Amino acid sequence: MAPLPPLPVSPPPFPAGKTIAIVGGSVLTVSAQGNLDRGTVLVRDGKILAVGRELAVPAGAVVIDASGRYVMPGIIDSHSHTAIEGGVNECTDVITAETRVADVVDHRDVSIYRQLAGGVTTINALHGSCNAIGGQNAVLKLRWGRNPEDLFFKEAPRGIKFALGENVKRSGSRGPGQDARYPGSRMGIEAVLREGFLKARAYRKEWTDYEAKRRAAPAGAEKPPPPRRDLRLETLADILDGRILVHAHAYRADEMLMLMKVADDFGFKVRTFQHGLECYKIASEIARHGAGVGTFIDWWAFKMETLDAIPYNPAVLARHGVRVAVNSDSDELARRLYWDAAKAVKYGGVSEDEALRMLTINPAWMLGVDRYVGSLEPGKQADIAIFSGHPLSAGARCETTLVDGQVYFDRAKDLAARGAVAAWAPLATAGGAR
Repeated sequence: MAPLPPLPVSPPPFPAGKTIAIVGGSVLTVSAQGNLDRGTVLVRDGKILAVGRELAVPAGAVVIDASGRYVMPGIIDSHSHTAIEGGVNECTDVITAETRVADVVDHRDVSIYRQLAGGVTTINALHGSCNAIGGQNAVLKLRWGRNPEDLFFKEAPRGIKFALGENVKRSGSRGPGQDARYPGSRMGIEAVLREGFLKARAYRKEWTDYEAKRRAAPAGAEKPPPPRRDLRLETLADILDGRILVHAHAYRADEMLMLMKVADDFGFKVRTFQHGLECYKIASEIARHGAGVGTFIDWWAFKMETLDAIPYNPAVLARHGVRVAVNSDSDELARRLYWDAAKAVKYGGVSEDEALRMLTINPAWMLGVDRYVGSLEPGKQADIAIFSGHPLSAGARCETTLVDGQVYFDRAKDLAARGAVAAWAPLATAGGAR
């Protein structure tokens, strides 16, 4: 029997101190620098050194020839459930703010690699939507082949999943014989939110008073006992203090207005409305509140609260000054988010530059990481996607994806390696591979 070919492995990392030069491509910077024909992007130690035309390439640099291709910032998916252990919809209580997606990240999820093949470099892995306030999210870099702790976007602030509407009141998810769980109405969802934050205010005051007494105690005196720690209320208090970004699953305009009123009453902001298919009805109110919207371009009518969806939603919001992103909520759709951005050009006539912002700098802002990614600018992390054509064209495909200046997807090497995978497949199916 002929020896089997070696299985493919990830490309070897570029060594520290080595400059990478991406040359000859059309560079879509998504910054004030605009688009550059036959531009150059210089990268070293995971950061962008320079972006421009006719830049000198240092001697000994690793050159990636992007001639005839388009170079853009890595795509950011602001609503994902990739790389998450199967059960991340903690439905047993209406508030589960103490739970954390970060505790169950699955670094082996093959969707990570598949999304790299679509130019995606960062995702917002969210808790499910069966609670008014669910668990805390995890912002991940798609460093395929690395350990779980290597996936975390360490500079990203904490975030949490809220939800409104049918999922929370369990309109279609309560099985035969299941007990009803409060709330069972849209009114009840608002009551839950207000009650939770009133408790969090009281909890925060309890700890503030304790700290004041502890500091005021004379030297050598017995210190007062601390309050009992409550991880749920502690998280809600951090929301009130602006330490945690709120990502709210919502569809209906009336409910989103309600949540913004609750947020205003308690002194925090909604960072994003996720899905937000009726956001076009309240675009001015969302702009005044300062929230962003991560939405679908053409998903609708899959339940009652989505019946008023229109493909012009992103365009209407963008014209009102709202930061808009197209996101997936789907392992499959995430690989083709650039197509959804292109649809926003068709339905509503947004500019190509605005459509690119919906894939990059806008979702970066939503996740609180726009200082680090979302555009090709010196000093930012080198998350870069290289496409065969303009990424908003129907025939374009991603050729190469870099995260932190390292190649994690190379289409040419992927195609070359498929023969090796095919040779090993019969053994794996038969259980012969160990």
